[in-house]
Amino acid sequence: MSAPYLPAKASSRFVMFLFEGARPMVYLMALTGLVAGLSSVGLLAIINRILSMPASVPATLAAGFIGLMAAKVFTNWLSQILLVKFAQEAILKIGLRLCRKVIQAPLRVLERQGTPQVLTTLTDDTSALAWSLQSLPALAINVATLAGCSLYLAWLSWPAFAAVLVLTFVGFIGYRRLYRRFLKSNQAVREGRAALFGHFRGLTEGMKELMLHRSRREGFVSVEIEGAARTLRDQNLFATRQYLAAEAWTQTLFYGLVGVILLVFPGVLTLSSESLRGYVFAMLYMVSPMWALIGMLPTLSRGQVALAKLDELGLQLDEATRHEEGAHSLRPATTGVLRVDLVGASFQYDIEPAQDRHFALGPITASLMSGELVFVIGGNGSGKSTFVKMLVGLYSPQSGEIRLNGEVISSATQDWYRQHFSVVFSDFFLFKKLLGIDPAVLGQSAQDCLRLLQIDHKVRIDGDTFSTVDLSQGQKKRLALVAALLDDRPFYVFDEWAADQDPQYKEIFYGHLLPALRQRGKGVIVVTHDDRYFHLGDRVLKLDEGRMTEQSRPQPQGNGIVQRPALVPPAAAGDT
Repeated sequence: MSAPYLPAKASSRFVMFLFEGARPMVYLMALTGLVAGLSSVGLLAIINRILSMPASVPATLAAGFIGLMAAKVFTNWLSQILLVKFAQEAILKIGLRLCRKVIQAPLRVLERQGTPQVLTTLTDDTSALAWSLQSLPALAINVATLAGCSLYLAWLSWPAFAAVLVLTFVGFIGYRRLYRRFLKSNQAVREGRAALFGHFRGLTEGMKELMLHRSRREGFVSVEIEGAARTLRDQNLFATRQYLAAEAWTQTLFYGLVGVILLVFPGVLTLSSESLRGYVFAMLYMVSPMWALIGMLPTLSRGQVALAKLDELGLQLDEATRHEEGAHSLRPATTGVLRVDLVGASFQYDIEPAQDRHFALGPITASLMSGELVFVIGGNGSGKSTFVKMLVGLYSPQSGEIRLNGEVISSATQDWYRQHFSVVFSDFFLFKKLLGIDPAVLGQSAQDCLRLLQIDHKVRIDGDTFSTVDLSQGQKKRLALVAALLDDRPFYVFDEWAADQDPQYKEIFYGHLLPALRQRGKGVIVVTHDDRYFHLGDRVLKLDEGRMTEQSRPQPQGNGIVQRPALVPPAAAGDT
């Protein structure tokens, strides 16, 4: 009889994934499933033999029946116990492993996919893979049962079994086409879920705007969300119809085979009544495992689609493509006087079909030193944010190179290079827990930072955790600055930090914090439009349509601020 069909390349990839990471457990579950399946076949043969005996049952057959029954019950119980342990471990490992892959993936890959796709991968695809793993013991039991029954049929009559194989192969060709259509429809369902998730994200993040505009709110729900939900419903119904068509075809094939055995075989083949009864008995016995295998199709198909999406996202889970984590990744950040050189570095975004031209940054040749305060200016769309991402190692230059103290940064050293920067992005995210910061730095230093930015009345630090991050946008930005200061990295980059701050906090930022960081030997790069503070810096770099030039530093204006000592975290050990 036919088993669920998986396209060769996709199925081999899926099987390889199933055996990754927990090979001994997988083998043990498969072994228990095999024993359970063969025990079922042995019981079938003994039952058929006993039914054909006119006299009393021999002791050997009775003992065999009892032994096989005990083996089947025990292996079924053991496989379920192993399944629970394996499933929970699999769900945990898949989730953690996928999260690590996400943070190791190139930022541009994640940006191209978009937040809805990444979140769908972390939630929906992870769950689909976990459920696929849980189907492994039942798969082994049912395949073993079908294989054993096939051997039993061959033992009863080779000619009859050959005829069954021919009919099964003919049915398999039709089943293969139906299953391909089912797999394709499952892929469409997955895309539909991602699209609906994107609209849900818009609903939650744009709630304030929607509440202020009735017609827009109603249109968003009735057109965007309802449209995506109806599309997903139709895709699910279509996928279900494809699955039921494949199931109906298999049922037709199965009962057609039973009919051929009962109505045709006695006239064309020489079969004893025991063999004929054994054939029918075995075929009926195969119904349950065959339906169970067909019932696994949606689960296995979703797991296969999920794995394909993970590969498409660039998050391959096989060990052979593990992100390079060599000795370079474990190197501590370099201390002392540092110099970053961009030598003809450029970056270009992918060309979108709707765009008549595309943005390109560079080539840029510039140097940045520790103990230097540099302002970066430019209009909207000039490339400032792209420059920041390339500078700090989130984007790799597509041509040219970046050097740290003369060492060319490669893919193997890029993560190590990133550890030299502490950044507050314009679209920053504020974590409540101060992970990865030396506990010795916290305490009085953190309290001084909170007091300096006048947020100590709102937030305190309990251990390594902010007491709250439920603040206004300006307060959150000040708290993000506190977290950056506590990182104590050689270079600091601030992307439009002061854009939405009150004048008093701008003066603290420009007149107190930045000079104090420079005095401690930190390299400070500030993306800003506040030209009244440019005289405080060492250099001013201007970006215009992706090209960088150095500007003359303006003289202090009449309303310039006076620099005063600032409270910042003390220099770490070895800091210069």
